[in-house]
Amino acid sequence: MPDLMKGKRGLVMGVANDRSIAWGIARAMAAEGAELAFTHQGEAFGKRLAPLADSVGSDILLDVDVTDDASLDAAFAGLADRWDRLDFLVHAIAYSDKSELTGRFINTSRANFLNSLNISCYSLIEVARRARPFMTEGGTILTLTYQGSNKVTPFYNVMGVAKAGLESAVRYLANDLGPEGIRVNAVSPGPMKTLAGAAIGGARKTFKQTEANAPLRANATLEAVGGTAVYLASDYGACTTGEIIHVDGGYHVLGMSQSENI
Repeated sequence: MPDLMKGKRGLVMGVANDRSIAWGIARAMAAEGAELAFTHQGEAFGKRLAPLADSVGSDILLDVDVTDDASLDAAFAGLADRWDRLDFLVHAIAYSDKSELTGRFINTSRANFLNSLNISCYSLIEVARRARPFMTEGGTILTLTYQGSNKVTPFYNVMGVAKAGLESAVRYLANDLGPEGIRVNAVSPGPMKTLAGAAIGGARKTFKQTEANAPLRANATLEAVGGTAVYLASDYGACTTGEIIHVDGGYHVLGMSQSENI
């Protein structure tokens, strides 16, 4: 299925390195013919991103802090200088203080709670608001979530609450923007070996537990997540919005571990 995204332009937010889920999505989009722009936060991440962006033919790199309205405005103004249209946006942004992803949820601090929800959830709304005027012919907004949003996962803590809020925001945005032809969906991979995932306490155990018990006996791959994102942003996803699409080997359907692991 070559060129599913030919002629489409998209902004990818949240690539940290070549193992990022956002990069897996960007690579899949580019392989199907999409033209890409990227955001990063700060000079260090910009230096990591530059060779990756170059490898998919992109020279649009925008420095943005999603907690700062002026920074967001400047980034989208910079995008407007290059493009007059946006067909899809990938929001792969989340953050919580690492020290609060190892202990008990009850010890979540007010400051980290507010910061985690601001960056991991509210930023999607801010980004969607600014992307909307660019999506003159309709479009797709994608974000990333995890099943810790609706099932207790060890050490996921406040990020579970943030992802629950994010998934609810997906549904409300899908309803708000649907009349304009803009689709809003989330992809929910299982645990993956990413920079963000490594911040969560017991990440290795969670990865092994999922791999051993998922119906497919496998964790998600960047290629699988990227392919799912391509479907959602392509014309084949024209009637899909407000959905949380699981790409986790089927782990989310389980009620308990496989019999051989009990």
